[in-house]
Amino acid sequence: MKRSLLSLFVLASFFAATSVPSEVLAARHHAKPAPSKAAAPSASDQPYAEAAVMEPTTGTFIFEKNDHQPWPTASLAKMMLMLIVAQKIHDGSLKLTDQITTSREAAKMGGSQVYLKEGEIFSLDDMMKAIVVHSANDASLAVAEYVAGSGGAFVQMMNQEAAALGMKDTHYYSVHGLPPGPGEQADVASAYDLALLAREMLKYPDILRWSSIDTAPFRGGTFELRNTNHLVRTYPGCDGLKTGFYDKAGFNVVATAKRNNMRLVAVVLGTPHKLTNFKEAAELMSAGFSQYEIANVVKKGATASQTVAIVNGAAPSLTPVFASDAGIFSKRGESAKAVKIAYSLPASINAPIKAGQQIGTAQILEAGKPINTVALVAPADVPKSGGGLFGRIMGRL
Repeated sequence: MKRSLLSLFVLASFFAATSVPSEVLAARHHAKPAPSKAAAPSASDQPYAEAAVMEPTTGTFIFEKNDHQPWPTASLAKMMLMLIVAQKIHDGSLKLTDQITTSREAAKMGGSQVYLKEGEIFSLDDMMKAIVVHSANDASLAVAEYVAGSGGAFVQMMNQEAAALGMKDTHYYSVHGLPPGPGEQADVASAYDLALLAREMLKYPDILRWSSIDTAPFRGGTFELRNTNHLVRTYPGCDGLKTGFYDKAGFNVVATAKRNNMRLVAVVLGTPHKLTNFKEAAELMSAGFSQYEIANVVKKGATASQTVAIVNGAAPSLTPVFASDAGIFSKRGESAKAVKIAYSLPASINAPIKAGQQIGTAQILEAGKPINTVALVAPADVPKSGGGLFGRIMGRL
């Protein structure tokens, strides 16, 4: 996919005040930055191995550093488990109340865990809290086995989903991200791919419900889950997503925060020191919030400028409304360029119609390029018209 290079901007005063790394945020659509003429610092001087910052509504990357290099994910591998489970809850094939029984294999898992015993049973919701908040490896395998029958079968699902999302620098070998043993390979993903994954995860409210938890009781309150992502406690607006660490992977974090009407995702991989990953992610997001904004084009509930005829309805037509806000993501102070709305609506729709039922879509275009797509929904119920010839005639008016 071709990516156009937009202009680089320098956050000199902001960086001086907050000690943001010397790299500047690049406002661009996935283009590779021009090579720097400065000598590359040694690995020990680098605050991280790779990083990326994305605005998830539009998928715009505003900062990228070595972001297509596969890197050991450590427990960031659990993000894909989180997504698959959330998708299945959404489609009804899993329920939060499902009871998960711990297998012998799951009970033997090492690393971060909630010390599940063979045969111990918890709800899917409790298991997911243990996975997301405490990064529990034993709970990860227990859930994977429940969903797919085995850990290996679930890993296949993870790689299939990664391919579907276009995560080209990613491959999973485990459901938990533990360091590989002899003869095994490490789970890997790039900062770019993890931002893509985070964008997809944000579509499912259960994920942010889990990842925003600071502390929670487990096993009847005898064990406390404490979020490994320090930013949910220290960075205003942060409500996710996941951390990962082992020696060769370094300290990794995929963080997201929302301020006003704008959300950002920051990925920082391979920091050499504990807490540095959080510091770098916070500074990168702060730079983004300082320099960018989303300017509203339409508000949720606003009426479209087109109507749709109703067949056999108590009303002859309806005017759809926007199901959510829609805006333009841009650098602060830069006015939007030739914003237009393109409607995709049927000529007619059959009654009955329920309030909130999707009727069509509206595409927001800036300078002729699609920026965002918003659902258009019915503002109110429209029942079928009354019986008889008169009702049928009125329904067609």
